[in-house]
Amino acid sequence: MSSSSSVIQRDTRAWQLQVWVSFGIALGLCAIGLAWLPGQRLEQAFMVMGYVFCLSAAFVLAKFVRDNEGERRNGGDTPMWGLVVWGGFAVAMGLTGWGLLGMTIHASYKAFLGVSWLYLITTAFTLAKMLRDRHEADLAQARLQGRGEAGRAIDFE
Repeated sequence: MSSSSSVIQRDTRAWQLQVWVSFGIALGLCAIGLAWLPGQRLEQAFMVMGYVFCLSAAFVLAKFVRDNEGERRNGGDTPMWGLVVWGGFAVAMGLTGWGLLGMTIHASYKAFLGVSWLYLITTAFTLAKMLRDRHEADLAQARLQGRGEAGRAIDFE
C-alpha cells in the first residue's frame, strides 16, 4: 500500500477549537459556581475535591476504555484495574452527586452546579477522545512516512 493511497483521518481545526472552547467554558462555569458556593468551608472544599475527582476519573476511564476496546486489546490491563477505574468513576460521580444534593443551597444554584458538572464530564470525555485520535493519526502518519522512506531506500539500492 503506497502512502499516496492511504488516508489518515484527522479532526478539523474547527472541531478541535470547539472541543477546547467547550472544555474551557465547562471549567469556567464550574470554577465560577464553586468560587461563589454558599455554605460552610468544609462543604465548599468537598465540592471542589469532588469536581476534581470526577474530572480525573473521567480522563482515566476514557483512556482505559480506549486502550481496551475491540482489536486493540493488548491484555496489559488486569480485570482488577478495570474494577478500580470503573469503581473510581462511579464513586466520584456518586459522592459528588450526593454532596450536591445534600447541600442546603437554593435549588437553582444546585441546578447550575449540576449542569456545569455534567457539562464538564462530557467535555472531558470528548477532549480525551480528540487528543487520543490526534495521537493515533500522528502514529499512523509516522508509520506511513517510515514505510515510504524505507521503500525509497530500497529503490536506490
